[in-house]
Amino acid sequence: MGNDSEVVKDIEGLKESHQEKQPMTGGAWNDSNGISEEKNGSVLLKITEEPEKKFTGLSKEELLRVSKTPGWVRTRWALLILFWLGWLGMLAGALAIIVQAPRCKHLPDMNWWNYGALYQIGDVQAFSDSQNLMGIEEKIDHLSQLKVKGLVIGPIHVAPANNPENLDFREISTDAGNLEQFKNLITAAHKKSINVVLDLTPNYLGSAPWFSNVSVTNVTERLKMALVFWLDQGVDGIQLTGVDLVANTVPSLWADIRAIVQNGTKKETRRLLMGVTEKTSAVEVSELLNYTGVDLLLSGVLTLRNMTAVDRTETVQHLLASHNQTQLAWNIGGRKEGHLATLVGPDMVKFNQLLLLTLPGTPVFNYGDEIGLVDEKASKSTKMLWDSPEDSKGSGASKNKKQQMLTFFVSMSDLRGKKHSLQHGDYIPLFNTTSALAYLRQWDQSTRYIAAFNWHNETTTLHLSHPDLPNQAEVLVSTDEDSLASKTFVDVSSLTLGPGQAVLLQFPYIA
Repeated sequence: MGNDSEVVKDIEGLKESHQEKQPMTGGAWNDSNGISEEKNGSVLLKITEEPEKKFTGLSKEELLRVSKTPGWVRTRWALLILFWLGWLGMLAGALAIIVQAPRCKHLPDMNWWNYGALYQIGDVQAFSDSQNLMGIEEKIDHLSQLKVKGLVIGPIHVAPANNPENLDFREISTDAGNLEQFKNLITAAHKKSINVVLDLTPNYLGSAPWFSNVSVTNVTERLKMALVFWLDQGVDGIQLTGVDLVANTVPSLWADIRAIVQNGTKKETRRLLMGVTEKTSAVEVSELLNYTGVDLLLSGVLTLRNMTAVDRTETVQHLLASHNQTQLAWNIGGRKEGHLATLVGPDMVKFNQLLLLTLPGTPVFNYGDEIGLVDEKASKSTKMLWDSPEDSKGSGASKNKKQQMLTFFVSMSDLRGKKHSLQHGDYIPLFNTTSALAYLRQWDQSTRYIAAFNWHNETTTLHLSHPDLPNQAEVLVSTDEDSLASKTFVDVSSLTLGPGQAVLLQFPYIA
């Protein structure tokens, strides 16, 4: 009402102030304020509205007064209690999940040589066209693609056959190259995460690796000084043939050799001491591992003539019974024995690649084993085959077979270097006859693998049975894709393999 009376007063004032401007009769007038009066005496007004007041919330003082009221105090306590109850509930649920979930097993202590295959280049001249250590460096990309963890080079030192007087462990033979080339090779290999092991077998060109029993003491003393030199050059391990002779003849000097190689570095960069023996008995090899103390021992336990699948199973089980699998090494052939394809036949190369790469231990291959290199007659130093213009003259079938072997090797070597079950998993025999063999490799909750082999020249059916096996498993790798293709599923309880066929099956862990 107050506002209305003020408006009326304003109108009256306007009428009085503009009395002289009003016409006597009819018409209308407009002033500058937008007020118009019509003939009938009614007046139109333009009234400016006052701005609407907005609510800006309570002030600090008002909030403090409200917060102390009993209602708000009770509300805050209720919300606080609900928050903590919810938090404790979630915590209890998380703990229940953790407690009920299956626990992962701790990974075993392993060294770099336990994570994949080793690759031996015993004859540096035969490995590349350069015919020296530089040639190996030039092929480092190829070696990296093989997924190998270490190279075993040489021997390359000066050692005239059966002549201990002119033996020089610290001098590289001019046929192999020079020290600068060797150091460049180590650098290139390390950039590819490949370790380098140097073979320092004294009389590698002669009839006996340590010359004679009479010379063992003198030669071992000279070797001790050379070890320090080569380790300082950056080598990651030493290989020696005939370690049983040294350990038996001069045990104190052998203890010194072990200390120099095995204890001279920190654990994370520990160096490998690898021995080589001509022993072929699992019992003898087990004893050698015990009293020599080498990290790995290469032997002939898998190259016995007329060896059956039962013999192979017994050999593996005997060595696993007394040694951790991180101490075991598996090889077929070598610098003196020859290449894999020569010993087992070209058609059985992939078969034996799969065997070596799935057994519990470190697989060791000779250069060229990845492509089925066959030794020339009466020679163990066969020239490595590379893709060159000369190779193109060969038959297409031969080149294709070589490529298939290489692809197979790379895929298996990659698996061996990545999968826990194959690196350090349990080894469980599943099937064993004189001509067929199957075993399970499993580790905790990781993917599990069945490796199965048929040495027979006829088709064989393997009946596999174990509580951890599923009804079916997927074919991951097969040596004969035509008869049993990868990515297909097979009945585990009745697995049929063709003559000379091997497969690797996989299946997931199921709680």
